[in-house]
Parts: sequence; structure tokens; C-alpha cells
Amino acid sequence: MIEIENLTVRYGGVTSLDALTLVFARGTCGLIGPNGAGKTTFFNVLSGFVRPASGTVRAFGTNLLAMSHFRRARWGVRRTFQTEQAIEELTVYDNVAMVASPLRGAARRADVLAAIEYAGIDASPGTRVGTLGAGQRRLVEVARAVAGKPRLVLLDEPAAGLPEQETQHLAEVIRGIPEYAGALTILVDHDMSLVSAVCSTTAVLDFGKLIASGPTAAVLRDEHVMRAYLGTAEV
Repeated sequence: MIEIENLTVRYGGVTSLDALTLVFARGTCGLIGPNGAGKTTFFNVLSGFVRPASGTVRAFGTNLLAMSHFRRARWGVRRTFQTEQAIEELTVYDNVAMVASPLRGAARRADVLAAIEYAGIDASPGTRVGTLGAGQRRLVEVARAVAGKPRLVLLDEPAAGLPEQETQHLAEVIRGIPEYAGALTILVDHDMSLVSAVCSTTAVLDFGKLIASGPTAAVLRDEHVMRAYLGTAEV
């Protein structure tokens, strides 16, 4: 599991995360909240892009904040971003093979090809990514996140802009990541149908503070969540 205690991040006079204390157990977990709630900041802390003002993060017993960002990648932190990060000039295979991996040689090649197959990318590994549609490029990013023996997979709005059919396929892929890769998966997305479909538990942030956490269905019915995030207090 991942244990976060009193995690605080400040940007000048703005507190993006305010003494956040939270536990993510194994499986696929959701992290939701309005724009500016601190979700991407939280991912940036875990992946090493932001240094918190205070607090601790322990992942599977390891002090994650004591590691540099490149060591976290080697340790097994993977993530996608809100903005697309697939490199159009490279092939599908080369995009996925970029991850820091303990595997070498034939084992690494087999792992990369398996990740491409798992994601359900509708193109050969030698296809240049720039020729693919938006949904397929997103799947390339997900394949890159599950390759190389990850321990923690962070998905930041992977369904943004995708039509329903592609979102449904993405949901199947995300739901299976813990079993396929053995990785704890945290999903940030504004699509509540996707969150409901794939996340057994969900936490909600608002103005950098935790306002609810627990089983996803119960959290989405919580009065405070509906008022802050969904815009209504009706159940």
C-alpha cells in the first residue's frame, strides 16, 4: 500500500496540498476532485517533479521522497500525463521500450511486446506513433506505464477527449493493470462512469484537502462530495 501522512505542498502563498493524510491499498484506486484540487500536484510529488514542504510518502514500506526522480522510475513508478506524451516520430515499440526496466535483452523485448498486446493497440509494434489516432496514442502511453515491472502506475486523465467506445476499452485495460503488472494503480479522471467502472476505492480532494475516501460507490454518494465536486447535495 501507499501511506501518505501530512503531505503539504505550497506554491508561494497557495497551498496546493494541505496536510494530506491518506492510504491507497492494492488494486485500482480513484483520485477525483474539481480542477485545482491538487490531484496532479499529488502525482508530481509521487513521481519526483515536486518537492513537498512537509510530510511523508511510504510506498510498500519504502520512503519514496528519499529517492531522486530517476531512481523512482527504476524502482517502479510509472505515470501518464494530462497532455499527450507519446513521441510521434518513434514507433510504438520504441515508445514503450523507453521505460526504465530491470529487464535486458530478449526478456525486455518480450516484456515490451507483451505490454503492447495487453493494451490492445490496433497497430504493429513497428508503426510510427504519429500515424495513429488519439485513442491509440493514449494506449501507447498506458502500455509504456505497464511495461518494465512497475510497482505504482499513476494515470492522469487518460480518457480525456476519447469517445465512449474507446473509453470502454480503456476501462478494461485499466481495470486489469493490478493483475497484469502487479502494480497499485491510481486513476485521476473527470469521467465518473470510468472511475466507477474501474476503481474499487476512491479519494476526493477539494482545495488540497481530503474530503472523502472509501468504496467508490459510497464516496460518489457522499453529500460533501456531491456539493463540492458534482455541484449538488441531492442523493
